[in-house]
Amino acid sequence: MWTLMGVFGASIFAMMGLVTGTFTRVLRAELAGLRGDLAGEIGGLRGEVTGLRGEMGARFERVDAQFARVDTRLDHLDRDVQALTRKVFDRPE
Repeated sequence: MWTLMGVFGASIFAMMGLVTGTFTRVLRAELAGLRGDLAGEIGGLRGEVTGLRGEMGARFERVDAQFARVDTRLDHLDRDVQALTRKVFDRPE
């Protein structure tokens, strides 16, 4: 009787060890696969962000060019208003 109980207890512990080892191995494999998938997704996201940075840089350059044109126009307008003021008030330079 004691022999059967010992064999049964040993077999239960052996099965628990086998199931725990298998579960650990499967869990590690799944986590490694998930890590690879995440690395790929993060790489794709980095590419998209880099593209957006380039696009935003180009847009800011266009806005800067437009501000430069407005600044030039205002300079010309200021020059014209000063010329008109001198002509109207007959003030020499």
